[in-house]
Amino acid sequence: MERVDPDDEELIRQIGQAQPEAVRVLYRRYSRMVYSVALRAVGDPSAAEEITQDVFLRIWEKAKTYRADKAKVVTWIARIARNRAIDVYRQRRSRDDRASAGWEELKQAASAPAPHPGERMEIARLQGRVRDAVASLPPDQRTALGLAFFQGRTHKEIAEQLGEPLGTVKTRIRAALQKLRSILDEISEL
Repeated sequence: MERVDPDDEELIRQIGQAQPEAVRVLYRRYSRMVYSVALRAVGDPSAAEEITQDVFLRIWEKAKTYRADKAKVVTWIARIARNRAIDVYRQRRSRDDRASAGWEELKQAASAPAPHPGERMEIARLQGRVRDAVASLPPDQRTALGLAFFQGRTHKEIAEQLGEPLGTVKTRIRAALQKLRSILDEISEL
């Protein structure tokens, strides 16, 4: 007797019950479609493969949220694939489109000479203190602050890029700004 695979809705129900074989069947059924959607969006085969894996991981994690009255399984999967591909495309585009200025570029841009030699010395002294203040930040705070300040990323985008909770990113940026403010207040009092 020939074995018949369950229909899509039954597979999603089984995935919701943490049955890995159901994911394998669903993957065989829809991985080419997901890959095609991803490849069209990002234009990079290796990124499309990663997106395909991400989509099926999300299906595994979100199977219990599927509602048959809202969409067919194939539509639900295609929407997950499209959304993930758009996210990756936007992340790549924003990295490419935005100036990749960082702390070093700021140091170079800020080193333009002042017209008066006395002012130049004072500016150089202050720049050195600011660089030292930034360098004294823990690396995680410096990275989050740099992404926010130099690349104009939102807290949510930073959290996604770093794979950190949103609250952690907000705390790091706030702590970095408070520490810099404290150091700069000390400098202004000198």
